[in-house]
Amino acid sequence: MQGNNSSFGVERAYDDSKFDDDGRVKRTGTLMTASAHIITTVIGSGVLSLAWATAQLGWIAGPVALMTFSIITWFTSVLLADCYRSPDPITGRRNYTYMEAVRANLGGGKFQLCGIAQYGTLVGATIGYTITSSISMVAVKRSNCFHKHHIRVGCHTSNNFFIILFGLIQVILSQIPNFHKLWVLSIIAAIMSFAYSSIGLGLSIAEIAGGAHPQTSLTGIPIGNGMTGMDKMWNTFSALGDIAFAYAFSIVLVEIQDTLKSIPPENKVMKKATFIGISISTIFYMLCGLFGYAAFGNNAPGNMLTGFGFFEPFWLVDLANVCIMVHLVGAYQVLCQPIYAFVESWSKRKWPDSTFMTKESMIDLPGCGIFSFSMFRLVWRTTYVIFTTVVAMIFPNFNHIVGLVGAASFWPLTIFFPIEMYIAQRKIHKFSFTWIWMEILSFGCLVISLLAAAGSIQGLIEHLDTLKPFKSQS
Repeated sequence: MQGNNSSFGVERAYDDSKFDDDGRVKRTGTLMTASAHIITTVIGSGVLSLAWATAQLGWIAGPVALMTFSIITWFTSVLLADCYRSPDPITGRRNYTYMEAVRANLGGGKFQLCGIAQYGTLVGATIGYTITSSISMVAVKRSNCFHKHHIRVGCHTSNNFFIILFGLIQVILSQIPNFHKLWVLSIIAAIMSFAYSSIGLGLSIAEIAGGAHPQTSLTGIPIGNGMTGMDKMWNTFSALGDIAFAYAFSIVLVEIQDTLKSIPPENKVMKKATFIGISISTIFYMLCGLFGYAAFGNNAPGNMLTGFGFFEPFWLVDLANVCIMVHLVGAYQVLCQPIYAFVESWSKRKWPDSTFMTKESMIDLPGCGIFSFSMFRLVWRTTYVIFTTVVAMIFPNFNHIVGLVGAASFWPLTIFFPIEMYIAQRKIHKFSFTWIWMEILSFGCLVISLLAAAGSIQGLIEHLDTLKPFKSQS
């Protein structure tokens, strides 16, 4: 993703002999680091909203939807792993990014569509992560206020300070040169995701053990008592969208695979990492969704930890929200690295003679070894972080827009392109049995994606009159 001399980050020694056969810095990724990247990307704070999603769908459709999307995502990820090299999945030429894989297998027109979908999703997700992280930090402050004063009135806290703080942290971390240097951050973020998911799960179990018997249903929240048939329909669509996009890590799958060592073959390691990552994520999703629904029933909050489904023990809720913030710090970097790499590689091709664009300085940092510094990288990445920070402050309820972006990109990136690339690579004949069932799967997921997009648009329309730029509500 970087030029030959731009992939060096913090290293103990500068050794210019350690290159792969294509002239790029030799990769060091393993099954463990790839699995950590996947878990970091898949298990977001959205896991805590799955109790709400299950409440909309009920005891039958909820678990079925969770398992169905898990299997579909795993299947298409396996197909995508074989497209990292082309034309042969083991001996072919490396495709360093998702877009390059699409161009190598499907051609230029679909390559451009992939770029719009992928980078639009990544930008929206990084803005959403900025907002979500600030909400967790606000939840800590408000939780302490509730605990101290025993009332909710007067405990409002603005998100803006925490949005800016998150942005400052990302300015520093964004100087990590590329994906290859993120493995430590990803492992920490993966541990944090397990921590807050486990806390949410534990608090749900404690709520049930304490004698909570909320109203639940096989079909979810019933119509009536303020819930119209139309509301039920939109909420069902939104719940399906939440579950579908909770598994969508395909936007960075190829970039993650590009960190793996060439031996054993990258596609075989990536398939194992995908199975491990999605299996662990699904277990946590099922537990949090089902136990959360059992604990809160039809009144399940949108987020068990920031929506104040739990108030006590306040210190444990605070710890969980801190874990969410730390996790999102790492997840932000995993998602924005492809954006950084795309702009930087394009700029170097566009202005190859520009010293500002191409110059790399090796700086010896005490205790850290040799660090590769680029003024262009500093300026461009800092500008991007400022952009996401300002947008997050302007649109504190940006999550509906992120949901719409996710709905628009889920089908092409997670379903359509992996299937079409696999068909092209394996030369599967049109109208053959395999071709037909794969296209049926793609069409079915397209319908779900469109329904989820409709639910997001409906949510946007409903909240349009309450939009207050640079102001937050709690």
